[in-house]
Amino acid sequence: MAVGGRLLSVSKHSDRIVEIYSASIAQYHALTVFDTLNPLESKMPQSHTPIAIVTGGSRGLGKNMVQKLAKNGTDVIFTYRSNRAEADALVAELTAQGRRAAALQLDTGKIGTFAAFADAVRGVLAQWKAERFDYLVNNAGIGIHGTVAETTEAQFDELMNVHFKGVFFLTQTLLPLMADGGRIVNISSGLARFALPGYGAYAAMKGAIEVLTKYLAKELGPRGIAVNVVAPGAIETDFGGGTVRDNAQVNAMVASNTALGRVGQPDDIGGVVASLLQPDNRWINAQRIEASGGMFL
Repeated sequence: MAVGGRLLSVSKHSDRIVEIYSASIAQYHALTVFDTLNPLESKMPQSHTPIAIVTGGSRGLGKNMVQKLAKNGTDVIFTYRSNRAEADALVAELTAQGRRAAALQLDTGKIGTFAAFADAVRGVLAQWKAERFDYLVNNAGIGIHGTVAETTEAQFDELMNVHFKGVFFLTQTLLPLMADGGRIVNISSGLARFALPGYGAYAAMKGAIEVLTKYLAKELGPRGIAVNVVAPGAIETDFGGGTVRDNAQVNAMVASNTALGRVGQPDDIGGVVASLLQPDNRWINAQRIEASGGMFL
């Protein structure tokens, strides 16, 4: 009877899973407005100029993303951490191209500031006579190199706050301001696929982001919001002290382990993110897209 009791318990548990799943599917169909020609863009007018928010958009990969988005006809709100002059210069560049642009200060590791940031976003949207923004690119990041044995709790917490906790709660905070049919791109890293000594904590946060992306895609599906990951390989920027860019030995090692035979440039990544947000790619959802030139194949 004990065996039979366990089997009965498993059966009841399985029935409950089916019940929950069926209810979820029913809710999806009840809430989603279907457009067979353009299912994820059904609530966006054809003449609508999209608005993107890019964190860490004043320099490096983020700056290139902002520039490529603007080139594709998207107005951009981007964040910077401390260098206001650098951010203002980028705003001026985009404005000269006929795009609307705004730079807002934000430390994505300070979750307590997110409500005020959302208010600042509302202010920009009001100036632009818009109620919602369309795209969110969670790009801001920091680099801390240290083996598992060497990484301190303070370093771990800093990486966690910027690369995972901050992304989780900033996205949560901004969701009420995001248009249905919008798009989210989370930036991960090739280090979530392959392992190099000294990046254990950093890569673990990026792995968490990749799992979170799938859950966001599942939960935001009823709103027509697609969520994907872009995972760059090693890129020549000032990230992590500019090691890949400035250290000839590291640069050569990366190039020799990349199928296309060179280290990545910011221009190799910005276009990937911008293209992923284009209407023709609306059906890509819950995917990890690595842009590494074929590192460690």
